Amino acid sequence: MQRNERFDSADRIIKIGFWVNALLMIFKLAAGYWGHSDAVFADGIESACDFVAIFATMVALKLGRQPFDANHPYGHGRAESLAALLVSLVIATTGAWILYDSVISIIHGEFKSPGWVAVVAAAATIAIKEWLYRFSTNTGKKLESPALLAIAKDHRKDAVTSVSTLIGVIGAFFGLGIMDPLAAGVTSFFILHIGYQTFREAAHDLMDGTAPADFVDALQLLAESVENVEHVHEMRARRSGQYMIVDLKLEMDPNMTVKQSHDVATNVKKLIFDKYPGVGDVMIHINPHDEEHEDLIRL
Repeated sequence: MQRNERFDSADRIIKIGFWVNALLMIFKLAAGYWGHSDAVFADGIESACDFVAIFATMVALKLGRQPFDANHPYGHGRAESLAALLVSLVIATTGAWILYDSVISIIHGEFKSPGWVAVVAAAATIAIKEWLYRFSTNTGKKLESPALLAIAKDHRKDAVTSVSTLIGVIGAFFGLGIMDPLAAGVTSFFILHIGYQTFREAAHDLMDGTAPADFVDALQLLAESVENVEHVHEMRARRSGQYMIVDLKLEMDPNMTVKQSHDVATNVKKLIFDKYPGVGDVMIHINPHDEEHEDLIRL
């Protein structure tokens, strides 16, 4: 998949989620108001907050698809991680707000008797948001896009929230008014956990956290399979948006010419690019094999 195709695919998924979320928001706000359900109305407000996250992700993808330039020699991929960080904060804030609102409702005993339209709205949200989660996750994993995966988790958060809303609304519909805020309060903890996971993953990428160990091990085996590569002395990999940036230190015969060493390094880079479309760049340093050498680093 070419670079533009990757970003076009992510843009398409985000836009679908954006407009579906808009329709759901209007439906839930109307259903909550006319169906006399605070939980469903709050669910609609939550969908309105999600617009901030989705809009930020759309902006991040537009920035992230720009190629590297003089001011950003490693590209603009970190914009996606920044968007994922913002999404995590929106998720966590939503969870905290739902928890607070449910506690206040229980303390004050403010319970309503919702209508059937509120039940329909909660059930429809579960089905639609779970579909959006699976749809977005499938493409997000394929593209290894932090922003798209964060939005997918936001869809899952909405589906989980609506499960509690549905339970609460059904309970209140049959006369157990406390079920509405109680179910929302329990679900808020799941939402806070999703927000924490999303924040941790985004922060890991922004702090140049290492790539998964199995990915690094596979790259090492691949590089060492190239003829004249004696050993991979060191390997580091970090994420920049949808791409991985890899640093390799290869050990070769010290008697090889610069041209020969360069050709081997080029073969290693081509092999990695062919096998891993998610790798954006490979920087290779060559060390003499079986000779003492000092790695100079100040990090």
